[in-house]
Amino acid sequence: GSGDQQSLDERLPVTVEPISPPSTMTMGSPETVSLLVVNHSSQPMNIQLQMRMNEQSGVVTCGQSYLSVGEVGASGGSTTVDIRLIALVRGLFKIQGAYCVDLSTGTELKQPPLFQVFVQGNDSGVEEEKQ
Repeated sequence: GSGDQQSLDERLPVTVEPISPPSTMTMGSPETVSLLVVNHSSQPMNIQLQMRMNEQSGVVTCGQSYLSVGEVGASGGSTTVDIRLIALVRGLFKIQGAYCVDLSTGTELKQPPLFQVFVQGNDSGVEEEKQ
């Protein structure tokens, strides 16, 4: 069959897609990643994005891990939220542990891993402040 990827999207009424996520991160240096939250269902939803620490390894959320997305319109309505991530150890990691919770019904939608990132060490030994 064609479109095996498609069935995954159809199963989830809400999806979270990273917008140009980084492919590499430096250990100990926080990154902000924008996420597009899309409501595929036929009802508007009041959504909270939860980044659950116990399902994260290597790269974890820093700062707020429960973000109010607010009301997202039905049938493809979308909202963008920013999360902050920090890499704790070197290696290749999946950014995971994301859940969308519909606050009006309490329904939890576990998201597949958002993206993969390679974490490199901070070899210079000097913290560079990127603005």
